[in-house]
Amino acid sequence: MNYIVLDLEWDSGFHPKYKRFINQILQIGAVKLDENLQFIDSFEVCICSSFTKRVSGRFSRLTGITTQKMREGVSLDHAVNMYNNWAGNDTVTMTWSNSDLFAIRENEELLLQGERFYIEKYIDLQRYIQGEMARNGIDTKNQISLADAAALFDISTQDYSLHTARDDSLVCVKLLQKTFNNMRFTAMIKDTRDPQFYKRLCFKPYYINDINDPQIDKNELEFFCEECGKMLKRISKWKYRNRSFVANHRCNLCEKNYCARISFRKNYDDIVVKKRLTVPKPPEEVKNEVQSVPTQV
Repeated sequence: MNYIVLDLEWDSGFHPKYKRFINQILQIGAVKLDENLQFIDSFEVCICSSFTKRVSGRFSRLTGITTQKMREGVSLDHAVNMYNNWAGNDTVTMTWSNSDLFAIRENEELLLQGERFYIEKYIDLQRYIQGEMARNGIDTKNQISLADAAALFDISTQDYSLHTARDDSLVCVKLLQKTFNNMRFTAMIKDTRDPQFYKRLCFKPYYINDINDPQIDKNELEFFCEECGKMLKRISKWKYRNRSFVANHRCNLCEKNYCARISFRKNYDDIVVKKRLTVPKPPEEVKNEVQSVPTQV
C-alpha cells in the first residue's frame, strides 16, 4: 500500500450557467510515499478554467499562478485523468483538512464531464496532526494552518512555496513523517466507497426549532426539581429562543419555580441534547436591579 498527500488550489469564479460562484480547481499537486513513508514520486499540473478568462488577484498573489499560467494549463478532465493514472490503486489519500473534498465534489458535479478523482481510502491529515499535537499538550481547539503546524514541530518551510499544491504536499509529508503512529493513523482511515461517507461529509448540523418534531424524544422534555427530585410541571408554553426551547416550570411539592431550557442539535448520526434549569429572580430583585442601572446623561 502507498500513501498519497493530495493538495488542490482553487479560485472562486462566477459560472454563467449555474448563476453562482464555483470554487474551480486550477492546480493539483501530490506526493506519493511507500508503506515506510519514503518518497516515491511527486505530481503537479495546472488547469485551464472552462468558464473564466482570468484568475483573481488574491489567488494569483497567494499561489503564484497567473492568468497566463492558468490559460496554458490542461482541461480539468484531462488533469484528473493524469492524476488518477499517476496515483494508481491501493492507496490511502490524505489532504490538509477535508475542505479539498468539498471542492472535489463541487467540481465533479458541475465541471467534470466524465472523469472522477480516484480516492479509495481517505484520512484528514490536519485532524490527525492536531490529535498528535493534543497528545503533546498543545491547544488544538481551533483548526491550525499548515505553516503554523510546521512551525510547532520545528519544520522549516523556507525552501517551499506555500500555497502551491506540490510544495504544500511536501510540507505535509514532513509533518506526517515526524508524527506518524501507525495504530492511531490507521484508526482514522475512512473508506470513501461507503455510500454514507460523502453524505456524512456534506451533512450540515442544525438545531431543531419545532417542539413537535418527531425526532425529539418527548422524555427529554421532562425536568426534575433540584430540591426534592420530583418531576416539575410545565406552566407555560414552550418558546423557541436562541436555538433553545424555553418554558416555565413549577414544583408542586416545594412550590418552587424554574425556567427550563433545552436544545436539540441534529448531527448526521445523532441528536445532541443540552438541558439547563435556572431559578427566576423575584420581581422585587429585578426591579431593584433596573433602578440601580445608572442613567446616561
